[in-house]
Amino acid sequence: MPIAIIAMILLGVVLLFLEVFVIPGITIAGIGGGILLVVGFFLSFREYGTWVGIGTLGLTLVVTMVMFVLAFRSNTWKSMALTVAVDSKVNTLEIDEVMVGDKARTISRLAPMGKILINDKFYEAKSTLGMVDPEIDVEVVKVFKGQIFVKPINT
Repeated sequence: MPIAIIAMILLGVVLLFLEVFVIPGITIAGIGGGILLVVGFFLSFREYGTWVGIGTLGLTLVVTMVMFVLAFRSNTWKSMALTVAVDSKVNTLEIDEVMVGDKARTISRLAPMGKILINDKFYEAKSTLGMVDPEIDVEVVKVFKGQIFVKPINT
């Protein structure tokens, strides 16, 4: 019986940690963790008396508080945090690399953004007329701040 009580209390604490750190909100984990803790404390009081029940409750509170304090420290999560900054850009165009009137071919569907091929180079482009299917000839109608705007060529 003491193993069952310890297991209930440990599982209750783990579920509460999941509730706080992984799946916030009032979910099954938080409710289940609370129920397991209450049942574990109730059984420890019923089976072993008042002093063991108070000791179980106090020890669980102290251990849980220490675990929460350690978990909320800033250094605790540094090993799991994303520290790499993304510094790349889409369509870094050189002057006169893509000009209004250039002919291109869609590689992916433009819905309204997609990939096009101009002079054997791939670019992100935006359709000015809604969706354009792949493998369609298009024409550059505007180049503005690194964005290429195209429209289908009527054939």
